[in-house]
Amino acid sequence: MQRFLSKTLKQNPNFIKSIKDAPPNSLTQFLFGGLRNYSTSEAPSNRESIDYDVVIVGAGPAGLSAAIRFKQMCVEKNVDLSVCVVEKGAEVGAHILSGNVFEPRALDELIPQWKQQQAPITVPVTSDKFLLLTKKHAFSLPSPFDNKGNYVISLSQLVRWMGSKAEELGVEIYPGFAASEILYDASGNVIGIGTNDMGIAKDGSKKETFQRGVELKGRITLLAEGCRGSLSEKIIRDYKLREKVQAQHQTYALGIKEVWEIDETKHKPGAVFHTLGWPLDNKTYGGSFLYHMQDRQVSLGLVVALDYKNPFLNPYEEFQKLKHHPAIMPLLEGGTVLQYGARTLNEGGFQSIPHPVFPGGAIIGCSAGFLNVPKIKGTHTAMKSGMLAAESAFGALHEGSNMETYWDNLKKSWVWEELRKARNYRPAFEYGLVPGLAVSAVEHYILKGRSPLTLKHGKPDHEATEPANLHTPIAYPKPDGLVSFDVPTSLYRSNTNHEHDQPAHLRLQDKKIPELVNLPKYAGPESRYCPARVYEYVPNEEGQQKLHINAQNCLHCKACDIKDPEQNIKWTVPEGGGGPKYSFL
Repeated sequence: MQRFLSKTLKQNPNFIKSIKDAPPNSLTQFLFGGLRNYSTSEAPSNRESIDYDVVIVGAGPAGLSAAIRFKQMCVEKNVDLSVCVVEKGAEVGAHILSGNVFEPRALDELIPQWKQQQAPITVPVTSDKFLLLTKKHAFSLPSPFDNKGNYVISLSQLVRWMGSKAEELGVEIYPGFAASEILYDASGNVIGIGTNDMGIAKDGSKKETFQRGVELKGRITLLAEGCRGSLSEKIIRDYKLREKVQAQHQTYALGIKEVWEIDETKHKPGAVFHTLGWPLDNKTYGGSFLYHMQDRQVSLGLVVALDYKNPFLNPYEEFQKLKHHPAIMPLLEGGTVLQYGARTLNEGGFQSIPHPVFPGGAIIGCSAGFLNVPKIKGTHTAMKSGMLAAESAFGALHEGSNMETYWDNLKKSWVWEELRKARNYRPAFEYGLVPGLAVSAVEHYILKGRSPLTLKHGKPDHEATEPANLHTPIAYPKPDGLVSFDVPTSLYRSNTNHEHDQPAHLRLQDKKIPELVNLPKYAGPESRYCPARVYEYVPNEEGQQKLHINAQNCLHCKACDIKDPEQNIKWTVPEGGGGPKYSFL
C-alpha cells in the first residue's frame, strides 16, 4: 500500500485532493478515505499539504531507527500517532554508502530479534588486521579495533530491511521525494518540510511533466539527512546551534568505495583490514579499508580527510593508486568491480556536536555528527540518536514533555560516553602521521579516553587548502583497466542518473570566482576533489578556461559543498529520485 501511494502521489500530486473531494460512497473513499494521516489542507502556496505527527527527512539508519522506535512506543502505549519518512533516493538504500563493519549494539536494543527476523547481517568478523603501508611494503601494527561481535555488512541492504520493518509498524515511507525547504509558522517554529517541484526545465520554465511539490507538515520534524545535510546545515546556522554549546566547526573526510567480486580461493568471509600511510603523504590524514563480505564480495575503500593542504591532490586518483599496492593488487587480480560510490563523512566527533534540538524538531544521526573516528563506525551511534529522539518526540506529543529531553538523554547515553573517550584521536593527526599515531597510542593504551585535555581541530577544511604555487602538481598514472579505472567507467558502476533538463542543483553563488580565484590561485581544485568529474575547466571560443558543471554526474557526496576554498558552491537537492542507485554499498 505504501509503495502504491508513494508512486501515485509522485505521478499525481492532486491525488490527495481527489480523495478528499470524492463522493462519500465512492470506491475512492472506500479504499482511501479512512487514511487519517492523509487529511489535507490547501496551502497558501497552492501546494498540497499533508499532516503528520512526526515527519522524518532521510531513510537512513538514523531516520528509520527513529521511525521504528516511535511506532514501537505507540504500540506499547496503545496510541495512534502518524509517522512519515521522506527519502530523496529513488528507493530506500539507493543513496546509502558505508564501509561497513557493523556494531549491533543499537540494533540489539531496537529489534532484539533481528537474527530471527532475517536481517542481512550474516558475516561475523573473523580476523582484524591493521597495516602501515609504504609504497612497496605493509607493516603490521597492533590493532586498536575491537571488532569481536561485529559484522561485515552492506549498509544499503540493512536500511532496506529496516524500511520493511518500519512499514510493518505503519510508518509511511516516500522514496523519490527530495525535501528542499523548511516550513515555519509565524513564530519561527519548524512545522515540516516542502518537497521540490518536479518537471522544471533548465531555463526555469514548466515542462509538460511539471508536478508541484508537496508540504509535509509535522508536529515534530526530525532531520536525518546524513553528513552535510542541506536542511540540517541551514537549521544549525539559523538557530546558531553550534554556538549554543560552544561546539567547534565540523571536519570531514571523503570516502571512495568499490565492491568487488573476487576469486573464491582468495575470499575469506569476515576478514577485516585497515591501513594508514601510502598512498597519502604524511601530512594528509586518511586510510583504507578492505572487508571480505559474503558471496565472494570484498568491500574496498579509501578515506581522505578534507583538510588536506595540497590543491593538486586528487582523492579518486589516490584510490586508484592504492589498488596497485602489493598487499592489495593480488587479491583483486582476476576479479570484477560490481559497484562504485563516494560519500563524505563527519570526523569532528565530540567537539563538533551541535545542540541538536530546534523549535519544532531535532537533528539526528550523521546530520549532527556522531561518528566515532578511531572505531571508524557511526551507524550504531546514528541509530541510537534516532531512537533517543523518537522517545523524546513521543514524550512531547503524548506525555507533555519537550524535545530538550533528547539532548539531556543523549548526554546520559553510551553514545556520549563513547564519543567523549574518542575525542582526541582525530585532532592529534593535525600534526602529521607520526605524532598522530603517538598521541593515539597514549590515548588508547594508557589514558583510555580519560585525558584531562580536549584537543581542538585545525582550520575548517575549505580554509586548509593552500595556494597552488606552494605545491608541485601530482602526476598520477593512467588506469590499467584491470584494477584501476577512469572516472566515466566508475560512474557507470554507480548507476548515477539525473534528469538532464532541470535547474542545476550545484549552484555558484558568484559565477566569476572559479575563473578569477579558484583557477589562478588554487589551480582549479574542484576538478580534482570531486570523485565524479562534475567540475571541469574547458576552453571557450576565445580559448579562456571556464568552469563547466556536469551536474548529472553528481554522486551526492557533498565534497564540493565542503572543500571549495571560497565556499562558493552550494549543494542543493535535485529532483527526487536522481543520483546514485546503490544496491550493496
